[in-house]
This record gives sequence, structure tokens and C-alpha cells, in this order.
Amino acid sequence: MEWIIALLFLVLVALLISSGGRGAAERQRMARIAAIERKLDLIMDNLGIAEPVPPAPPAPPGVLEELAAGRKIQAIKAYREATGVGLREAKDAVEAIARLRGLSPR
Repeated sequence: MEWIIALLFLVLVALLISSGGRGAAERQRMARIAAIERKLDLIMDNLGIAEPVPPAPPAPPGVLEELAAGRKIQAIKAYREATGVGLREAKDAVEAIARLRGLSPR
């Protein structure tokens, strides 16, 4: 019985040691990606290339009309009714639709 506890302890220690190395490797990988992104941004700036704008998410019926009238809450309700998503997802989608279409919700 004691040897099982000792074995479990050794396995736990081995897992803790191996997971510590993964964190450092992940940080190093993220730093390298950030450096590549900075270089790519400089190249794009130098060539005068703008980052592509993602297309506006499709607007269910009634959402654009509510946004155009300045009724953000009603637009969110219409989006939720049409798509069945949660409140947070609907709010984010409606704000993205408004931002990408030049409508300013209040």
C-alpha cells in the first residue's frame, strides 16, 4: 500500500516538472509570434497595405432598422429572437454590425 502512495507521489512530481517546461516553451513561442507580427506590420506599413476588414456579420430582419433608429436594446432583442443566441453574443454581434456599417448605437 505504501509503495502505491509513493508511486502516485512520483507521478505527481513528474507531471508538475513536465508542465513547468511547457509554460516556458509556450511563452517563448508566443514571444516569437509577437515578433513576427511586429515585423509583418512594419512590412505592410512600408508597402502601404491595409489589413483587410472582416465582412459585417449578417443582420437578421429588423436589426438594421432598429439600429438606424438608435434603438440598440430593441436591435439586440430582434437579433436574439432571430438567432436564438445568448444576450452577450447578441450584444457583441449587434455592436459589430453597427460598427462595420457605420451606425452608432446609443
